[in-house]
Amino acid sequence: MRRVLLQLFFVLALPVLLVAVWWLASDDSTNVFWPPLRTILQTFPDVWTADRLRDDVLPSMWRLTAGFTLAAVVGVAVGTVIGSYRRVRAVCEPVLEFLRAVPPPVLVPVIMLFAGIGDTMKVAVIASGCVWPILLNTVEGVRAVDSVMAETARSYGITGAARLKNVVLRSASPQIFAGLRQALSIGIILMVISEMFAASNGIGFTVVQFQRSFAVPDMWTGILVLGLLGFLLSVVFQLVERRVLAWYHGLRASTRRSP
Repeated sequence: MRRVLLQLFFVLALPVLLVAVWWLASDDSTNVFWPPLRTILQTFPDVWTADRLRDDVLPSMWRLTAGFTLAAVVGVAVGTVIGSYRRVRAVCEPVLEFLRAVPPPVLVPVIMLFAGIGDTMKVAVIASGCVWPILLNTVEGVRAVDSVMAETARSYGITGAARLKNVVLRSASPQIFAGLRQALSIGIILMVISEMFAASNGIGFTVVQFQRSFAVPDMWTGILVLGLLGFLLSVVFQLVERRVLAWYHGLRASTRRSP
């Protein structure tokens, strides 16, 4: 019990401190662009009603989920192929480095030309940014598969799909999840950016509308929603990661305990 309370303290200490500093620093603010935190919190329930959550938050979550899932499938599949074959990696590496260096927001106008201004464009923008950390981490994870393990699997006749699933992807899964974690943060950013272009709903669209109408406290509530959404998604991701990689975390814990 004491350990749980101590962990809870370390998790909540910094957020509580930052909120307290924000509250005190903005308490006497008369700046229209920097309203007191108490004003923002009082405005929050009036702005983010059940109808607005349904009309704006749910579409954003759908776009993020679709773009992230598409990037995960493409990134893991292509990364596995590139990481498994040296010649393919040598051919693809210069192109990958060039494409990775292009900032995804720059591609928004280009994607709009081909995908229009609907949800397809927004999903494509999210996927175009999320795919790179997943792909590159998958390549490195596949390349780092233990040679002894690979030879052992080959000697036991484990080939094809069984080898891919039980040896390659399992060994590379910690690296893949590291790429997925990075991609999730990028996806939230691109979700907001894509919704600022020719959108009619979504969190990014709503925040921009508040800003254009000078509803500054309402705008700040949208920023809080984005922060809370990022935090909740991070918690969910950690729970999934711990479940899927339970064998890996158990192995690391046993290694640390061994003399």
